[in-house]
This record gives sequence, structure tokens and C-alpha cells, in this order.
Amino acid sequence: MSNKTIQMEDALHAYYIESTLREPDLFRELREETASLPESNMQISPEQGQFMRVLIELMGARKTVEIGTFTGYSALSVASALPEDGRLVACDVSEVWTAIGKRYWEAAGVAEKIDLRIGPGTETLDQLIEEGEAGSFDFAFIDADKTGYDTYYEKCLVLLRQGGLITIDNTLWGGKIANPSDNDSDTLAIRDLLVKVRDDKRVSSSLVPIGDGLLLARKR
Repeated sequence: MSNKTIQMEDALHAYYIESTLREPDLFRELREETASLPESNMQISPEQGQFMRVLIELMGARKTVEIGTFTGYSALSVASALPEDGRLVACDVSEVWTAIGKRYWEAAGVAEKIDLRIGPGTETLDQLIEEGEAGSFDFAFIDADKTGYDTYYEKCLVLLRQGGLITIDNTLWGGKIANPSDNDSDTLAIRDLLVKVRDDKRVSSSLVPIGDGLLLARKR
């Protein structure tokens, strides 16, 4: 029994991964290739990918969107849990990073489910809204520039159906959000969003301490 979330020290984390992670070989290979990049810390953890797959299955989600695809691990995770006619609109600004993901999406047989849009996420979200897709998405994952989080959140709320779920990555931000001496623009943006979502009557919310923190906001 405990009245607070347990801290995940290295030994406990290793046990956690060994005992609970069900990661296909292709997923692991993508993580290992990404690990060679200078920006490798931008990839989500495998346990978070598994958690997101469970969320997709629990919801019976069919139509999803993500802002920030990087090398495609999150897209691979979500797309693999979607039904055959499911769709993921993946937004990113880099053709170089997403080219890595494309190889793995093809190998996993999920490439047909992923609609990759290269360009600023706000523009893609606006385009979806203009195309009449407001209120039609089941699930959204936000993992891009932190100063843009509030804008992405608002646009995803428009796109989501009632009962749809927004998930927002890096919301524990390596612990920086709890350090009053850390006041860079990214940290301040995440702090502001946490308070906003906490008080937002349009959603029910919970911050799950998995990976670097995953904020869940269900549209009421």
C-alpha cells in the first residue's frame, strides 16, 4: 500500500521492463536505430508506446492524429493497435526523421494506415478542421515543440469527438517543472498547460507518470 506514486529507480525500472514489456522486434530495432541520433532523447519510451497501444484498444479508436512523429515509434505503436481501416494523421516538419519511420511502418504492414503530413502542425490541424473533420477524431498525441502545446491542445479539442482522448507527452519535463529556478520558455509552457488542463471543465484529466509524463485529457 502507498499513498503516493513510487519512485522508479534503475533496478525497479529494469524489473518493470523485463516483467511487463511486450515489444515486437521491429519496434526494438527502430528504438535502437534512433538511439544513434543526437536527438534520440525525443523518442518515447517503449513502456509508453505499449501503454498507448492499450489506450487505443480500450477506446476502440479508429481515427487518430499525432503532432510530432520524429522517427515514427509513436506512430508505429498507435497504428499497430488500430483496426485495418483505422487512420493516423501524423504531423511532422522533418522528412529526414520520418523517412526512418516509413521503413519500419512498411515492414510492420501499417504504412497504409498512416497519413504523413510534412509541415507545421498548426497548419495541418487547421486544414483538417477546414475539411470538415471537427468532432470526428478518437485520439490525439501531442509531442512537438512545447511552446506550441497550448495551440495544439485547443485545435485537437476541436477535432476530437465527445469522449475522445488527448495525450500530451513530456509533461513532467525531466522534473524541471517542479524546479522554480527553471523558467525557460518550454518549461513555462508546460507548467501553464498543466494548470489550464487541470481547471478546464471541457475535459477530465490525469497525469500518468510514465516515460517523461503523459497527460491524459478526455473531452467531455
